[in-house]
Amino acid sequence: MRAKLNLLSAFAVGIVGGALVSACQTYDFEPVEPLALAQTTVETVISARSSKPNLMVLLDTSGSMKLPANPSLPDCQTSKGLCGEPATQMDCDVSKCPTRWSELQGAMSTFLKDNGATARMGLTTYPNVTGTSAAGQCGASTAVKIPIPQLDDTDTAGLQSSANGIANVIQGIPNSGAGSPVGGTPTSISLNFVGSQADLQTDERQDFILLLTDGLPNCNDKNPNSGLTNPDACQCTLSSCATPGVDRLGCLDKDISVQTVATLKDQKKIKTIVIGFGAETASGAGPATLNAMAEAGGFARNCEKEGSTCGANDTCDATTKLCGRRFYQAANQAELATALREIIELVNTNPCLLTLDPDKAPSDLSLIVVYVNDEAVAAGDNTWKLTSGGVEFQGSTCDRILASTDRNPIKVEVRAVQRK
Repeated sequence: MRAKLNLLSAFAVGIVGGALVSACQTYDFEPVEPLALAQTTVETVISARSSKPNLMVLLDTSGSMKLPANPSLPDCQTSKGLCGEPATQMDCDVSKCPTRWSELQGAMSTFLKDNGATARMGLTTYPNVTGTSAAGQCGASTAVKIPIPQLDDTDTAGLQSSANGIANVIQGIPNSGAGSPVGGTPTSISLNFVGSQADLQTDERQDFILLLTDGLPNCNDKNPNSGLTNPDACQCTLSSCATPGVDRLGCLDKDISVQTVATLKDQKKIKTIVIGFGAETASGAGPATLNAMAEAGGFARNCEKEGSTCGANDTCDATTKLCGRRFYQAANQAELATALREIIELVNTNPCLLTLDPDKAPSDLSLIVVYVNDEAVAAGDNTWKLTSGGVEFQGSTCDRILASTDRNPIKVEVRAVQRK
């Protein structure tokens, strides 16, 4: 590290291929009058990518998706109980009682229409139901519905057309009757299937799985826990897990699901974004399970940026800079739409713009120094400029950042001073 800047407060930002991290450090400076200067240093490491990311949507179409989004609505009650429940054998009238599936259809339709060209998107659904038996209701994904399009980033029309195809598949799954959501939640096995796709194993692009689920992972016949042999270790996700044939399938598949997303991240560089949709993911074993998956998947909700929060009903861990709820949670169409917008903004960050907190930004160019690979560079059309958003790299300097990879990183350091 270079020697400290006497009498100045430095605000440092670096770009190196790798994961996003940040840290703060306060330096001691000699007092100067009458000029007072801030004394904060912030370092950020981001991965610069030149290509739009690959984003495979792994969508839960299990039977619980037909449950009401808001069970308290009077129109969701029937003479036999809550509509959408297997015991009532009555599907909900979504015009009066919106279901999780109808709300998801609305949110995804808008999201794909507005953001279809921001990433190369594909779609896989799960479970793959092959019969009425427990095993038949628990089949994992075996086929991709919409493959990730192998298109140039400039082909926005083609990317949007692929996104429209995803929307059509989702809209084509009815809310009731034949073809409607059914079955269990074989999450870990379906994640393994998606992670094996060659389209999600690229060096020049960021690769993501967007897991959207309304239930706890189960349906794994390799689950080490059994409702028959070690019931105390089995967190049963069904009415009973003490029946042969479902004693493992019904147990919570938390540990293997967490290990699966960790392996995808560590060995294949595929990050998993977790969205929980519905009551099961917001209570009981849901939060702990999805929290662990989100953190292991490398895309946990955080409060790393100075001044950022985790929301009115959440907390920020001062040490880890992670939110108390690591995953994205939605209970209805509006909340799901908000979560999707937040995610796409994070996935599509501009690597040539280093955002500075307005309260920390320098007042003029004389109070900022920029280094590229440890060499100072002056502001200019081919290097960088100071904008209201922060330091924006341009020309050949931006091109170098966009072309950087994990194997060929570029270090960029920005030191700025803020007058109080």
